[in-house]
Amino acid sequence: MGWHWESFVFAIIAFVILYWLLSKYAFGPLVDIMEKRRQLIAEQMGSADKNRQEAEKLVSEQKEAFQEARKEAYDMIEQARNTSNKQAEDIISQAKAEASRLKEEALREIDIEKNKAVAELRGEVGTLSVKIASKIVEKEVDEAAQKEIVDQYLKKVGDNA
Repeated sequence: MGWHWESFVFAIIAFVILYWLLSKYAFGPLVDIMEKRRQLIAEQMGSADKNRQEAEKLVSEQKEAFQEARKEAYDMIEQARNTSNKQAEDIISQAKAEASRLKEEALREIDIEKNKAVAELRGEVGTLSVKIASKIVEKEVDEAAQKEIVDQYLKKVGDNA
């Protein structure tokens, strides 16, 4: 097996023709396809970067909205707490006022009943006193004199009480 220069030249000519054919019909479209693919990948990377930035922006907006909602909820709770405290104070003050009013009313009723009882007792004491005195004296005292005696007696009893 020797080296033949004719074969070598033929191989080089065949290689040059093949290279020319490949560069004209294969490399050009292949390079165009590769360039388009590179541009598509660059666009996708740019789009992905843009989407990532938008996602970060949305996340930060959502965090802010969540914090705002939390603050509003806290404010609502505080407002409800203040309202309930105020209502409780109002209810307590109304209950105290009602209790005071009922106490005063009860005291007035007690005074009225006491005065009625005292007047009734005075009348009974006066009548009994006159009956006792009548039995002692064994005579009937007229009504005007009886009233005068009772009033004097009650005045004496009232002064001593």
